[in-house]
Amino acid sequence: MTARNRQPVMATDEFIKGLWRENPVFVQVLGMCPVLAVSNTALNALAMGLATTFVMLMSNLLVSTLRNFIPKQVRIATYILIIATFVTIVDYAIEAISLDLHKSLGAFISLIVVNCLILGRAEAFASKNRVGHAVLDALGMGIGFTLALLCLGGVREVLGDGALFGVALFPDAFEPWIVMILPSGGFFTLAGWLLVINFIKQRKEANAAGAQEITG
Repeated sequence: MTARNRQPVMATDEFIKGLWRENPVFVQVLGMCPVLAVSNTALNALAMGLATTFVMLMSNLLVSTLRNFIPKQVRIATYILIIATFVTIVDYAIEAISLDLHKSLGAFISLIVVNCLILGRAEAFASKNRVGHAVLDALGMGIGFTLALLCLGGVREVLGDGALFGVALFPDAFEPWIVMILPSGGFFTLAGWLLVINFIKQRKEANAAGAQEITG
């Protein structure tokens, strides 16, 4: 396989890794503050996920573009300044679109600035790679983060409120599990998803090992 043929595979891998193999929430367990705080409803989870994805995408794009011009001595401060700029844009955009959603997310929009996931991708990846790969990395990590938030928010809203995106799913006789929309419900739901993800990974590894023994 030539270098030209390998390049698309590598670029695609930068995107796919954030969805499953290096998922920010279920594998790296990063950004837990917004994950646990705003995932009480699917809408809040989706909004936070999209906001984080936008900030990560734009900051990775800018950091990668300017990587050869940013002095090493001030790189972290520069990355934070870049991230804070796009967080401010997101904050005003959400407030303009829906004041109720803005109030629901509260201070956690501003806290995207100190999300270790975004700063980590800027420092560990975007500052060392070309723009195309940095964008794919941001998209993969951002979408993976959003999907993880939706997994938590969907379960918590369905069990805690009997609805999904505000649409009732059960008859009036359904008794909501109030604990699921409380902070403790976030920990319970995250633990459940981590159990499922690790079980699937172990099964895949066991099947791969069994197949290797048979072929060997």
